[in-house]
Amino acid sequence: MRSGVARAAMLPDGARLHLQAGPIDLILWAEVDVRPVAHAAAVRRFDGLLEDLVAELAELRRQGGQPQGVVAQRMARAVAPHAPDFITPMAAVAGAVAEEVLGAMAAVAPGAKLWVNNGGDIAWQVGGDEEMRLAMAGGVIAVPASAPWRGCATSGRGGRSHSLGIADAVTVLARGAAVADAAATMIANRVDLPGHPAVHRRPADALSPDSDLGARLVTVGLDPLSEAEVALALARGASHAAELQARGVIGPVHLALQGQSRQVGARDLITDEKMKLEERHG
Repeated sequence: MRSGVARAAMLPDGARLHLQAGPIDLILWAEVDVRPVAHAAAVRRFDGLLEDLVAELAELRRQGGQPQGVVAQRMARAVAPHAPDFITPMAAVAGAVAEEVLGAMAAVAPGAKLWVNNGGDIAWQVGGDEEMRLAMAGGVIAVPASAPWRGCATSGRGGRSHSLGIADAVTVLARGAAVADAAATMIANRVDLPGHPAVHRRPADALSPDSDLGARLVTVGLDPLSEAEVALALARGASHAAELQARGVIGPVHLALQGQSRQVGARDLITDEKMKLEERHG
């Protein structure tokens, strides 16, 4: 994670705001009636946020790290339920940042529909009987306002971060985006075929010298698998997802690998696997 000058710009649709600093790249949206004040609040909170995280990188990259900042502590809380398995607070950084910026918007626009998308990890607020529609590997998830889920994250092989597993994508809903982020990482790691010759791996620190994964082997390539092998890998991930659901850590999960998919408590939320996401710019 590197520091950088924060930039803010409206996208061509005139509805969404782009915030960027170093590796943090946010797209956010607010209802038209509250848009100016919500966007202004997001910009204020975004300023200096990356620098605060960079100042605590040593703790954030350490398993069991005890950081002091508001966002950093949210990251640490999000990964805590996965102990003693290896995980550092960095596994929740994207979701935690999305939650923090959403919180600033919600403080000035309570009850309005708002969302913050940090590279596919999304935090949102909805009111009344509105729903939140989210694109994912299997189609579209429609999350009603009555559901407790207010965060979504996706992890897997080929994403922005290294993965220990082979999943194409694991999408998790949770009460917050930071919790969803950490859980998606851990479930995606379990979608795996350890020692299989079709899975190509390299030490994480050979790819990214400052990786919090150190010398742990991460997936860099995957050859075609048989249907039975895909099913076995997905079953391993789905089993871990079910364990986390039983403990009340997360909500619905969708797992995808080489043309197959599994849902754990998510089937009713997938409205149409062929449906394309309809963007509403308000």
